[in-house]
Amino acid sequence: ARVALEDVRALRAGRLAIAANELTCLYLLPVLDQFRRLYPGVSVTVQRSLASRVPGSVLDYAVDLGVTTYRPAEPGLRAIVVYRDQLVFVVPPSHPLARRSEVSITMLGSESFVAHHVASPFRDRVVDAFRTHRVTLQMPVEMPTIDAIKRFVAMGHGVALLPGISVEDELRRGELVRVPVPELAMERPLRLVLRREGEPSHAVQAFLSVVEHHATTAQGAYSFVNE
Repeated sequence: ARVALEDVRALRAGRLAIAANELTCLYLLPVLDQFRRLYPGVSVTVQRSLASRVPGSVLDYAVDLGVTTYRPAEPGLRAIVVYRDQLVFVVPPSHPLARRSEVSITMLGSESFVAHHVASPFRDRVVDAFRTHRVTLQMPVEMPTIDAIKRFVAMGHGVALLPGISVEDELRRGELVRVPVPELAMERPLRLVLRREGEPSHAVQAFLSVVEHHATTAQGAYSFVNE
């Protein structure tokens, strides 16, 4: 028992469970890469979860940490902003707007948006922005995953508003083109969520240290700010 306990303290053993949805899981990949290189003996599980259920999973001790794009309202949780993402408007390279350096929301009334079928606070903000500017928002196609949306738009079937972190590879390869829309400039901070009470496990403490170190070395959109 003493040997097993020492293995946990030295992170030669242990477990780390994280709840994240399809999007926020993308943030975890480079951080988990560093964590696994440092602590290969720790078992890591990333559980796919609806964003709305992440805080409850953390409070119920189903997972050690959660990743969300909103600040949890539960008083028993605290959050750390770890990535400052942006909502981006993307079109296929063949689209007429792909050659524009910037467009106004008033020019998007005739565009067909490919949307995610799951409602979210950011989708509501987009709908409100179009309503405020009295522009028709057409969403004739809804898809179950962000990956499906990206591929469908790249094939030439409409346009989309997607988190910047989810389209980095496609933009780099030229499969999609980002066109700034000032009226739709929305920051999407990603947060690590953890319990306020109790001492975090050795694995959680080590993971937070890796996250903080990654933020200082990678810079860019990465951060480590307690809320």
